[in-house]
Amino acid sequence: MSKIKKCCFTGHRPQSLPFDIEEEGESREELKQKIKEEIEKLINNDDIRYFISGMALGVDMLAAELIIELKKKYPDIELEAAIPCEVQYIKWSAAQKQRYFNILLKCDRKNILQKNYSPKCMLRRNRYMVDASDIVLAVWNGEAGGTGSTVKYAEKQNKRIITIDPSKYFIPVNLEIKQI
Repeated sequence: MSKIKKCCFTGHRPQSLPFDIEEEGESREELKQKIKEEIEKLINNDDIRYFISGMALGVDMLAAELIIELKKKYPDIELEAAIPCEVQYIKWSAAQKQRYFNILLKCDRKNILQKNYSPKCMLRRNRYMVDASDIVLAVWNGEAGGTGSTVKYAEKQNKRIITIDPSKYFIPVNLEIKQI
């Protein structure tokens, strides 16, 4: 029996993106479409059948929702929620918590990496996802931070990395032009 090929997601939190990924809008839809296209390439060209989301706000949850949507077209794909600690969602708004739990209900597997929060639990989650995966799909602007350190770790582990720069999908709205 051959090994199931896996892909994990890493990406920015909402505050690190050039647009609000949590709100409907043209920029969000463009980025969402690009992520979906890359996922479908992984399914069709690389035989990826297992996806891992860290379930953080922003790219992680968006990618998880895309996998759930794509399960209708590709019923053999699976989604794992890699949860850094039981209380990951504790400081989120009611709407964010509802979205989180709705996604968890549709995941094939839930893996809680530790019970309580610690300063290193997110790093531990990120390394777990990279170590478990063959490919890393990163929505990353190239800057230092959690996503950047995850990409650097994936490089050291000789993982294939697909990078999507979210700034390429920023479409300004209500741009005011002043005459000089």
